[in-house]
Amino acid sequence: MTANRTTRRRMVLLAGLGATLGLGTAARAQQQDYPSRAIRLVVPFAPGGAADILGRLLSERMAPLYGQPVVVDNKPGASGHVGAQPVSKAPGDGYTLLVGTIGIHAAFASYRKLGYDPAAELQPVAILGESPNIVLVPAASPYKTLADLIGDARAHPGKISYATAGAGSSVHMVTLLFERMAGVRMTHVPYKGSGPALVDLIGGQVDVMFDNMSSGLPHARGGKLRALAVTSAARDKRLPDVPTVAEAGVPGYDGTSWFTLAAPRGTPAALVQRLNQDVQKILTGADAAAQLDKLGIGFMANTPQQAAAFFRTETVKWNRVIESAQLQLD
Repeated sequence: MTANRTTRRRMVLLAGLGATLGLGTAARAQQQDYPSRAIRLVVPFAPGGAADILGRLLSERMAPLYGQPVVVDNKPGASGHVGAQPVSKAPGDGYTLLVGTIGIHAAFASYRKLGYDPAAELQPVAILGESPNIVLVPAASPYKTLADLIGDARAHPGKISYATAGAGSSVHMVTLLFERMAGVRMTHVPYKGSGPALVDLIGGQVDVMFDNMSSGLPHARGGKLRALAVTSAARDKRLPDVPTVAEAGVPGYDGTSWFTLAAPRGTPAALVQRLNQDVQKILTGADAAAQLDKLGIGFMANTPQQAAAFFRTETVKWNRVIESAQLQLD
């Protein structure tokens, strides 16, 4: 009887081991075949903004590399969480990816009732780039310098309206940081992405926007908007005559936007690593590098582990801003 039990136990263990090995073999085979169909790249903002521009740049170059369509799916709303949440619930097979931002990966504490946990349910693949924002006003604005805007904002709290790509977005966060450090209060007008916000800024429906370099720079160069300052610690080579916010009256100010590629948690490490390497190959190619430079986005090689560590550091930074502003968006 004991021998029979021992035999049966061994058979069960061997069967389990065989199943595990079979699953591992199947997973490896699936990764080797990847991609065998179209990839969906979710951009959780409206067309025309920095995340959308970067997502399309990436998709256009991933498609020929993989020999499969890479379809951009714009799903704006709630600082990007409308698009990010379904990605977090998707299978971890590499066929659903996300272009992420500060609002999703580091400033999510402003939402207390999210239906998912971005830190736990989204897997960093790579940081796609970092960029200063530009403080922009309409061409006909009475504000010729940032000091003009600060002076009026201090004299008339709430008078000046500012546009953002959405409540809790990177554009919103760098503006909140400015309000806190400059000691001013302005009126927030959120949009579902930089594209529609810029339309109203150019038309004079709002007074100012701390927009991403990639989407705001063409309008500044084209004369439709006036650049008052850049939000980085140092001046930007694309706008050498435009001072930093720190130089223009807010000492110590430094706030930039960054963009990522993320996958659902549970995506195999080997596939995440492959995606990371492929993205770096794309973004360091001469054509893409020139396009990133034109957009004002800086790329530095990074691993998924480095991206995750960066997320954690930035979450601490922006949580302080959220707490100071008492920002609750749900």
